[in-house]
Amino acid sequence: MAAPGISPEQPRHLGTAEPPGTGWERLRELWHRDELQQYPEETLNIIKATFSGAVIGWMYGGLPAFHHAKIQYIERSQAEIFHNRLDAVESAHRAAMRGFIRYGWRWSWRIAAFVAIFNTVSTGLSVYRNKTTFSHFAAAGAFTGGLFRMHLGLSKMAAGSVVGAAFSIPAGGLLMAVQKLAGESTQEKRLRERRLLHEQKLAEWKARLKVTEADLEEIISNAQDGTVERDVEKIQELLNLPKNPLPSEDEN
Repeated sequence: MAAPGISPEQPRHLGTAEPPGTGWERLRELWHRDELQQYPEETLNIIKATFSGAVIGWMYGGLPAFHHAKIQYIERSQAEIFHNRLDAVESAHRAAMRGFIRYGWRWSWRIAAFVAIFNTVSTGLSVYRNKTTFSHFAAAGAFTGGLFRMHLGLSKMAAGSVVGAAFSIPAGGLLMAVQKLAGESTQEKRLRERRLLHEQKLAEWKARLKVTEADLEEIISNAQDGTVERDVEKIQELLNLPKNPLPSEDEN
């Protein structure tokens, strides 16, 4: 039997085990931290994919540029005079590093931006509709491809959209196949973790509720037996006792 003043209903701060009912609410959750101060897995995947794309783009553009710049510098510096062999090697290496940084960065930010926009759009569509389909990847690829070719005119933008959609469908199929092999989709995993967290919070709340009920029952029982009144009288007697003399008064 519950003690007086304790409501058996579940408090609001525990939330619900089910995901939000509307797509906008699910999108809002995508960019907010949970009770453990962690971002959703989809958001972390976007960040990881963007970082991986930046690294791959830097290697893709930087390594060939490093080799090409080094060879080109050697060919152009045949008539130059160096102090020694080490000076010549260092000069060629500096030229190669300039090419690596220049063209590596040029490719890195483009691929990172493409991956970030593509994953944000495809993930947003999947979260909004609460399911993953090929059309989400195709739409994300078409949007990203058209966006990157927009400055070249409408015809180039349309061609970029077509190429982006064509390349995105196989990538989406590969991702869906990986999720199928894992046994659950991203939405199913998020729902499972949400329910597990809710069950843990509910169990902790019920344990605290039992402790509170036991404390209230003990207080009510003591009040009925007169124990509280006796404790108050004892405290009042202690307060009425004369104060202990200070050390300076004892010396005098």
